[in-house]
Amino acid sequence: MIILGIDPGLANTGWGLIDSSKSRHRCVAYGCITTSAKEPTPNRLALIHREIVEVIEKYRPAACAVENIYFSTNVKSAFATGQARGAALLAMADAGLELGEYSPVQIKSTVVGSGTADKAQVTYMVRVLLGLDHDPKPDHAADALATAICHAHMNGGIGAAAARSTGVAR
Repeated sequence: MIILGIDPGLANTGWGLIDSSKSRHRCVAYGCITTSAKEPTPNRLALIHREIVEVIEKYRPAACAVENIYFSTNVKSAFATGQARGAALLAMADAGLELGEYSPVQIKSTVVGSGTADKAQVTYMVRVLLGLDHDPKPDHAADALATAICHAHMNGGIGAAAARSTGVAR
Protein backbone atom coordinates (compact mmCIF):
# COMPACT_ATOMS: atom_id res chain seq x y z
CA MET A 1 0.00 0.00 0.00
CA ILE A 2 1.34 3.44 -0.95
CA ILE A 3 1.14 5.94 1.94
CA LEU A 4 1.72 9.68 1.59
CA GLY A 5 3.13 11.46 4.63
CA ILE A 6 2.99 15.24 5.03
CA ASP A 7 5.03 17.51 7.32
CA PRO A 8 3.10 20.79 6.96
CA GLY A 9 4.61 24.26 7.03
CA LEU A 10 3.94 27.50 5.22
CA ALA A 11 7.57 28.02 4.19
CA ASN A 12 8.35 24.31 3.72
CA THR A 13 5.88 21.44 3.40
CA GLY A 14 7.62 18.10 3.28
CA TRP A 15 6.06 15.10 1.55
CA GLY A 16 7.12 11.50 1.37
CA LEU A 17 5.69 8.32 -0.09
CA ILE A 18 6.36 4.80 1.11
CA ASP A 19 5.20 1.44 -0.14
CA SER A 20 4.25 -0.53 2.96
CA SER A 21 3.63 -4.25 3.08
CA LYS A 22 3.12 -5.59 6.61
CA SER A 23 6.28 -4.53 8.45
CA ARG A 24 8.40 -3.84 5.35
CA HIS A 25 8.64 -0.36 3.89
CA ARG A 26 10.21 1.00 0.73
CA CYS A 27 10.71 4.64 -0.17
CA VAL A 28 8.82 5.60 -3.33
CA ALA A 29 9.58 9.34 -3.52
CA TYR A 30 9.94 12.43 -1.38
CA GLY A 31 10.33 16.17 -1.69
CA CYS A 32 9.61 19.55 -0.22
CA ILE A 33 7.29 22.33 -1.35
CA THR A 34 8.96 25.66 -0.65
CA THR A 35 7.09 28.93 -0.73
CA SER A 36 8.46 32.47 -0.62
CA ALA A 37 7.69 34.80 2.26
CA LYS A 38 7.51 37.55 -0.37
CA GLU A 39 4.36 35.98 -1.83
CA PRO A 40 0.91 36.67 -0.36
CA THR A 41 -0.29 33.88 1.94
CA PRO A 42 -3.19 32.83 -0.35
CA ASN A 43 -0.71 32.27 -3.21
CA ARG A 44 1.55 30.22 -0.94
CA LEU A 45 -1.37 28.06 0.18
CA ALA A 46 -2.52 27.58 -3.42
CA LEU A 47 0.98 26.37 -4.35
CA ILE A 48 1.03 23.87 -1.47
CA HIS A 49 -2.41 22.57 -2.44
CA ARG A 50 -1.57 22.36 -6.15
CA GLU A 51 1.71 20.51 -5.61
CA ILE A 52 0.18 18.00 -3.21
CA VAL A 53 -2.60 17.37 -5.74
CA GLU A 54 0.12 16.69 -8.34
CA VAL A 55 1.89 14.23 -6.01
CA ILE A 56 -1.41 12.44 -5.34
CA GLU A 57 -2.24 12.25 -9.05
CA LYS A 58 1.23 10.98 -9.95
CA TYR A 59 1.66 8.33 -7.24
CA ARG A 60 -1.95 7.40 -6.37
CA PRO A 61 -1.48 6.73 -2.63
CA ALA A 62 -4.08 4.60 -0.84
CA ALA A 63 -3.77 6.56 2.41
CA CYS A 64 -2.28 9.75 3.77
CA ALA A 65 -0.87 10.82 7.11
CA VAL A 66 -0.31 14.34 8.37
CA GLU A 67 1.63 15.63 11.35
CA ASN A 68 -0.54 17.56 13.80
CA ILE A 69 0.47 21.07 14.70
CA TYR A 70 2.90 21.41 17.56
CA PHE A 71 1.68 24.47 19.42
CA SER A 72 4.57 26.09 21.26
CA THR A 73 4.98 29.72 22.21
CA ASN A 74 4.99 31.10 18.64
CA VAL A 75 1.29 31.55 17.89
CA LYS A 76 1.93 33.29 14.56
CA SER A 77 3.96 30.32 13.34
CA ALA A 78 1.30 27.87 14.55
CA PHE A 79 -1.41 29.68 12.59
CA ALA A 80 0.71 29.69 9.43
CA THR A 81 1.43 25.98 9.85
CA GLY A 82 -2.28 25.36 10.42
CA GLN A 83 -3.11 27.10 7.17
CA ALA A 84 -0.56 25.02 5.26
CA ARG A 85 -1.92 21.89 6.94
CA GLY A 86 -5.42 22.90 5.81
CA ALA A 87 -4.26 23.21 2.19
CA ALA A 88 -2.77 19.71 2.39
CA LEU A 89 -5.88 18.27 4.06
CA LEU A 90 -8.08 19.76 1.34
CA ALA A 91 -6.00 18.09 -1.38
CA MET A 92 -6.32 14.75 0.42
CA ALA A 93 -10.05 15.14 1.02
CA ASP A 94 -10.66 16.08 -2.62
CA ALA A 95 -8.89 12.86 -3.63
CA GLY A 96 -11.05 10.82 -1.21
CA LEU A 97 -8.03 9.44 0.61
CA GLU A 98 -7.98 7.85 4.04
CA LEU A 99 -6.26 10.08 6.56
CA GLY A 100 -4.27 9.55 9.73
CA GLU A 101 -3.22 12.41 11.98
CA TYR A 102 -0.33 12.03 14.39
CA SER A 103 1.42 14.22 16.93
CA PRO A 104 5.17 14.78 16.70
CA VAL A 105 5.57 12.66 19.85
CA GLN A 106 3.62 9.75 18.29
CA ILE A 107 5.71 9.92 15.11
CA LYS A 108 9.03 10.06 16.97
CA SER A 109 8.00 7.28 19.36
CA THR A 110 6.97 5.02 16.49
CA VAL A 111 9.99 5.66 14.29
CA VAL A 112 12.78 6.17 16.84
CA GLY A 113 11.37 4.69 20.05
CA SER A 114 11.50 8.00 21.93
CA GLY A 115 9.05 10.89 21.75
CA THR A 116 11.88 13.32 22.50
CA ALA A 117 14.11 12.24 19.59
CA ASP A 118 15.84 15.03 17.69
CA LYS A 119 15.72 15.60 13.92
CA ALA A 120 19.03 13.79 13.33
CA GLN A 121 17.72 10.67 15.09
CA VAL A 122 14.48 10.74 13.09
CA THR A 123 16.38 11.16 9.82
CA TYR A 124 18.75 8.31 10.71
CA MET A 125 15.91 5.91 11.57
CA VAL A 126 13.98 6.83 8.41
CA ARG A 127 17.11 5.99 6.44
CA VAL A 128 17.48 2.64 8.24
CA LEU A 129 13.80 1.66 8.11
CA LEU A 130 13.56 2.45 4.40
CA GLY A 131 16.94 0.92 3.53
CA LEU A 132 18.21 4.14 1.94
CA ASP A 133 21.88 4.69 1.16
CA HIS A 134 21.57 8.40 2.01
CA ASP A 135 19.76 10.70 4.43
CA PRO A 136 16.54 12.05 2.91
CA LYS A 137 16.90 15.82 2.56
CA PRO A 138 15.64 18.29 3.51
CA ASP A 139 14.59 17.35 7.03
CA HIS A 140 10.98 18.28 6.17
CA ALA A 141 10.94 15.40 3.67
CA ALA A 142 12.50 13.05 6.25
CA ASP A 143 9.78 14.08 8.72
CA ALA A 144 7.11 13.41 6.08
CA LEU A 145 8.54 9.92 5.45
CA ALA A 146 8.53 9.35 9.22
CA THR A 147 4.86 10.36 9.29
CA ALA A 148 4.05 7.81 6.58
CA ILE A 149 6.01 5.11 8.47
CA CYS A 150 4.10 5.99 11.64
CA HIS A 151 0.80 5.56 9.80
CA ALA A 152 1.87 2.18 8.46
CA HIS A 153 2.88 0.97 11.91
CA MET A 154 -0.20 2.34 13.67
CA ASN A 155 -2.52 0.71 11.19
CA GLY A 156 -0.71 -2.45 10.21
CA GLY A 157 -0.66 -1.27 6.60
CA ILE A 158 -4.35 -2.11 6.21
CA GLY A 159 -6.31 0.68 4.57
CA ALA A 160 -9.72 0.01 6.14
CA ALA A 161 -8.22 -0.09 9.61
CA ALA A 162 -6.55 3.25 8.99
CA ALA A 163 -9.84 5.09 8.62
CA ARG A 164 -11.35 3.37 11.67
CA SER A 165 -8.38 3.91 13.96
CA THR A 166 -7.94 7.58 13.14
CA GLY A 167 -11.63 8.37 13.27
CA VAL A 168 -11.61 9.88 9.81
CA ALA A 169 -14.25 8.71 7.40
CA ARG A 170 -13.93 8.65 3.68
